[in-house]
Amino acid sequence: MNRIAVDAMGGDLAPSSVVEGAILASRELNVEVVLVGQQDAVERELARYPAPNHAIRVVHASQAVGMHESPSGSMKRKDTSIKVAFELVKRGEADAMVSAGNSGAVMATGMFVLGKLPYIERPAILVVLPLVQGKGPVLIDGGANTECKPRHLAQFAVMGSVYAENVLDIPRPRVGVLSNGEEEGKGTELTRATSELLQSSPLHCIGYVEGRDVTAGRVDVIVCDGFTGNVVLKVVEGVAGWVVNVFKDAFLQNGLGRIGLLLNRKSLRRVAGRMDYAEFGGAPLLGLDGVTIIAHGGSSPKAIKNAIRVADEAVSHDVNRHIVEHIEGMDSIRNGRNQRFSSRMWRQIRSKIDTLGERPITEKEEKEVSGDRKE
Repeated sequence: MNRIAVDAMGGDLAPSSVVEGAILASRELNVEVVLVGQQDAVERELARYPAPNHAIRVVHASQAVGMHESPSGSMKRKDTSIKVAFELVKRGEADAMVSAGNSGAVMATGMFVLGKLPYIERPAILVVLPLVQGKGPVLIDGGANTECKPRHLAQFAVMGSVYAENVLDIPRPRVGVLSNGEEEGKGTELTRATSELLQSSPLHCIGYVEGRDVTAGRVDVIVCDGFTGNVVLKVVEGVAGWVVNVFKDAFLQNGLGRIGLLLNRKSLRRVAGRMDYAEFGGAPLLGLDGVTIIAHGGSSPKAIKNAIRVADEAVSHDVNRHIVEHIEGMDSIRNGRNQRFSSRMWRQIRSKIDTLGERPITEKEEKEVSGDRKE
C-alpha cells in the first residue's frame, strides 16, 4: 500500500474538498493517505464522515501557503503544509506528495527539499490531454519553465516519453516538438535545435507537430517550453467548455432538441467526461527526486481522489528510476552534473532565501541556487 502525503490546506476549496477526496481515495484505491495541515481544521472535516473505514492519518503543519503568495515568501516559513509534506517524502515516510495549492510554491519547495533527479536540469509539468480517443497525448512542459534551452526541452521529451510508456502503456511513444509548421525551416532557433537533438536520440521523434495535431492523435508526447504549453492548455480548457455549451444550446433550441438530449444524455456525459479535468486529477511535476503531483486549484473531491490515483500510479511504475536509466546514456541531452544538492549548496540556498524577503526570486538568483550556469 503506497503512502501519499496530501497538502490538506492547498486549493480554493481546502480543507473540505481535499479531506473528502482523500477519504474517497483511501476507500477506492487501496492507498494510505497522510493529510498534512492544521490538525484541528483537518480533524474537524474528518469528523463529518461516518466511522473511519479508511486509511488516513493527520500530520500537523501550522501554516498554509496562499494561492497568490510568492514562492520566495512561502519558502521563508518553516512549517507550511507544502514543506512538511515534502519532508515526509524526503524521510521516506511517504511515497509521493499531492497538492492543489500554489504551484510556484510547490515547485520551489520541492526543488529545495527533494532536489532534482540526476542529469535533469529543470522539473517540468506533464499534462495528459483529454481530447482524443485512446491514451494520451501528453504535453510537457505545462507551465513550469517559461524560458528554456534546447537541452531542457530534450530532457522534457525523455521524461514525457518515459511516463507515456510506463504509466499510460503506450509502446514506443511518438515524440514531437510543438511548432508553427511541419517543414524543417519552420519554428524558432529553440525548436530547431531541440528537434536536432531529439532526431539523434534513441527516442521515437517524428519531428515538428502543429497546434492542430494536439487533438489529431498522431503524436503521443508534445514537447514545448512552459509558456507555450500553458497557453495551449488554457486554450484547450476554454474550447472544452465552449463545446459543452454549444451542445447544450443546440439541444435546447426546441422541444425536439430536448427529446434528443434525453435520448443521447449518456453519450453526451461521456463526451463531457473526456474533457473534465477532474477525471485526470493532477499533473506530475517530473524531474524532482520524489513523486509530486500538482492538482487544479479548484479541485473537487473527485479531482483530489484522481490526483492521488495519479501519484499512486507514478510510484507503482517507478517512473523516476526509469527516467534516470533512460537519460543516463544520452550524452548530448543529459546534464553532465549530478543534480543532488550537497550540504554546501543547501547552505547557499538557505542563505539566499533568507535574504530575499517578500520579493520574487530573480532569474539570476534562481540560476545561482539551481546550478544552471552557461556552458
